[in-house]
Amino acid sequence: MVTVREPIIEPTPINQLRPTQFTVGLREVQAKRKAWRQKDQVDGGKFLGSHMIPVIMGPKERLYVIDHHHLARALLEEGVKDVLVTVVANLKRLEPDSFWFVMDNRDWLHPFDDQGKRRGYEELPKSIADLVDDPFRSLAGELRHLGGFAKDTTPFSEFLWADFLRRRLTRKEVDSNFDNALERALELAKSAEADYLPGWCGPVSR
Repeated sequence: MVTVREPIIEPTPINQLRPTQFTVGLREVQAKRKAWRQKDQVDGGKFLGSHMIPVIMGPKERLYVIDHHHLARALLEEGVKDVLVTVVANLKRLEPDSFWFVMDNRDWLHPFDDQGKRRGYEELPKSIADLVDDPFRSLAGELRHLGGFAKDTTPFSEFLWADFLRRRLTRKEVDSNFDNALERALELAKSAEADYLPGWCGPVSR
C-alpha cells in the first residue's frame, strides 16, 4: 500500500514538534546551520518549501518527527520559528500504548540514548531543543560524507553505524581528536567487520 503524505500548508512551530529519537550529531547540526546562513538571505523560503519535515500525527494531535531531526534542530538554533510538515500517517485515534507499539514496529522511532542504551518511550524528549549530542552519530555522518559507506534507505542507518563505531572507539578518542577518530572509523568501515551494515562499500584494495 502506498503511503499518502498530506502537507500541512500552514506553518508549524518547530518548538511544538516532538522528536522520535534521543540524540543528534551536533557537528552535523552545525554544518546545517552554516548551510542555512548561506541560503537564508537569498532562497531560504524556497528551501523550506522543498524540505518539509515528515511527521506522524499522534494522540492529542501531537506531531512526531520521523526524519530531518538535524535540520529541525539547526533551523531552531538559527532562530527559524516555523516549518512546513507533511503527515505520513494519522494515528491520533490510537491509545498511547498502541501508538508507541505501531511507531516502534514501523521503524518510526529510535529510542536509544547517547550511550547506545534503549530507553522507555516515555523518556523521549518533548521538544527538538532537548535532543542531546551523540558524538558517534556525528562520526557516522562525517564517515558517510567521506565515502565510508553509501547513503541507504534503511531507517536510522547512520545510528547503526554509530553503534558499530561506539563498540570499537572510545568517546574520549572522538571528543579529543575527531579527525584521528574519523581516520580510524574509515578503516573500520572498509573492514569485513562492517559487512552487515547498510551501505557497506567493502574493503579497500591495498
